[in-house]
Amino acid sequence: MKIIHWTVLCRYQHLWNIKLQLRPALIAGIMKDSGNQPPAMLPRKGQYMFKEIPLLKPFFQVPIHTPKNFFGEHVNKGSVSAMRFLTAVSMEQPDMLEKVSRELWMRIWSRDEDITESQNILAAAEKAGMSTAQAQHFLENITTDQVKNKLRETTEAACKYGAFGLPTTVAHVDDKTYMLFGSDRLELLAYLLGEKWMGPVPPTQKARL
Repeated sequence: MKIIHWTVLCRYQHLWNIKLQLRPALIAGIMKDSGNQPPAMLPRKGQYMFKEIPLLKPFFQVPIHTPKNFFGEHVNKGSVSAMRFLTAVSMEQPDMLEKVSRELWMRIWSRDEDITESQNILAAAEKAGMSTAQAQHFLENITTDQVKNKLRETTEAACKYGAFGLPTTVAHVDDKTYMLFGSDRLELLAYLLGEKWMGPVPPTQKARL
């Protein structure tokens, strides 16, 4: 789960000697480029994934719930508009990227709400603390070539690093680059960084989302 991965990274960003940079990308583009398929498209993986979600909630202390009609509402509609919105935010107001990303995720995975309609994207941005005028500005920008190209470039860059799904982490350590996939590679990331792994909720940090 992408949200689990970067939520934990956000908890550690002030504990480890890292500069965390979130990069919106298109999962469909990565899947197509790598020839991969979403886990839920394979019956056994899908069954396992939805059984595992209730266990992830208390372990990672993230308010995750399985949407009732995940395939009909969320998979089929996609998240292109939301990712373009986040890309627009990252280009002009990167300090808001984490908050807006979190609110968009909360709509789907915590409250089973839509993120494809314009008014719902605006609602998430405003809940994250963005003014209506700011949110409307970014929403208007999602159809521009600059935003579309930036999202495409980020997605293509992930593919060049070897990404085949999300969450993908690219770590630059001592002139070396490592591509890590999945939220279960955070302990390995700590090892590469020479930092201490203290579990998904480090003792010095209160769980938050």
